[in-house]
Amino acid sequence: MRSLRIKVTCGGEDAERCNQAFTVAATAVASGADVGLWLTGEAAWFAVPGRAEAFTLPLATPLADLLAGILKGGQVTLCTQCADRRGINAADVLPGIRIAGAAVFTEEILADGVQALVY
Repeated sequence: MRSLRIKVTCGGEDAERCNQAFTVAATAVASGADVGLWLTGEAAWFAVPGRAEAFTLPLATPLADLLAGILKGGQVTLCTQCADRRGINAADVLPGIRIAGAAVFTEEILADGVQALVY
């Protein structure tokens, strides 16, 4: 099975697209894939406790539940520059979320057998 790297660039301002990224990531984790979810742009806020719980989208699995599933079986990364622009530091993020930049993302998506998706 190929590895999957998903970059989500939006938050509540584009709720359906945001939720789709989390849903695909959580589904891939549940299927046993090697999954990395990258939180960029406004999605960076979901690295902070309580933010995923505040997100709502009718008829969608709660974002906090999706994020918990991804953290349990995959990797969640907060973009370094996105975090810096929002004043988010390592002490502010949920346990299990790392902060990394473009060089790490590039290395991950250029590896053999990796599929990258951007939402």
